[in-house]
Amino acid sequence: MRITISSVVIDSPRVQQVRGIFDLPAEPISSLEWDAELPLAERPWNLGLIVGPSGCGKSTIARHLFADALPRQAPLAEWPADRSVLDAFPSAMPIKEIVELLSSVGFSSPPAWLRPFGVLSTGQQFRVTLARLLAAAEPGQPIVVDEFTSTVDRTVAQIGSAALARAVRRRDQRFVAITCHEDVEAWLQPDWVYRAAESRFTWRLLQRRPAISLTVVRCKTSAWALFAHHHYLNQGLMAGAVCFLASWQDRPVAFSAWVPFVGRGRRARREHRTVTLPDYQGVGIGNLLSATVAALWKGLGYRAVSTTTHPGMIRARLRSADWRLRRPPSLAAGKRRDVLRHATTRLTAGFEYVGPALPASVGRLLLHL
Repeated sequence: MRITISSVVIDSPRVQQVRGIFDLPAEPISSLEWDAELPLAERPWNLGLIVGPSGCGKSTIARHLFADALPRQAPLAEWPADRSVLDAFPSAMPIKEIVELLSSVGFSSPPAWLRPFGVLSTGQQFRVTLARLLAAAEPGQPIVVDEFTSTVDRTVAQIGSAALARAVRRRDQRFVAITCHEDVEAWLQPDWVYRAAESRFTWRLLQRRPAISLTVVRCKTSAWALFAHHHYLNQGLMAGAVCFLASWQDRPVAFSAWVPFVGRGRRARREHRTVTLPDYQGVGIGNLLSATVAALWKGLGYRAVSTTTHPGMIRARLRSADWRLRRPPSLAAGKRRDVLRHATTRLTAGFEYVGPALPASVGRLLLHL
């Protein structure tokens, strides 16, 4: 397609001065033209990326190519000023689907779901906006986001892009990101890329996103203070909990605490608290830390068990070969009511780790035994 944008140049003394300084022609009309070819009908796709430096025309091209999408999405930029972000989702959407969608884009902090949009962090606003756009899109209609990730830290942008890509593909939707940031490509893993400055379109093959390598250490309970107010239940930590901290690129990102558990058979350890900081949610960091610590306990001869009510963690463990479901989602009842006092009013699921064990020597080193 050929795109032309023209505007009238109103003559003035300053306009005349600049024309004289830079030897610009005295034309009454200023025009810009772009020739763009994006053969999107050639094959099915879920994710697209229009990328290039400021001023190269990427937003203009997107407005012409997706002329219906951006105006349709415009009302979604408004959020209720004094109501929970949950109330901004389509009224017909069941709360279970809203919760799953929020978790899938990496916004997995139920306490924050109850707050208005205006009090959320920039990273949380970024995630919940993406979730709302996915929720409101009609089947087959593309979701187009200009200035994608421009308001967030680059680490948040990368993690958020990976979480979004998983959600879009799982829901079989179409999403187009428009950005000047080249770093999101490897994390978003788009099916096609249009580089506006070069007028170059390419189809891509799905690749592995960059690896996230965590450093796990045993830590003091004082580290819990950084994570406590992000936990979906409460901020308490049991006395005697053995705690672990995961870092990525020298930044703390996740915390896991485990306590003794009295059960049938051999001695056991129970997962007590596992929290990933909001900026790093959505790519499985919490699940990886949880499984790593469980493998440590197994290597030392313990059973590793966990009870959780978080829908994202339940889904992940049901799909994982490393965890075995011991109790389907249900309310605590009968004899277990005394053991699970906190779970008498909501669904919880019980799991046991059955994956590979860490070598005992590694476990003892990590625990400083």
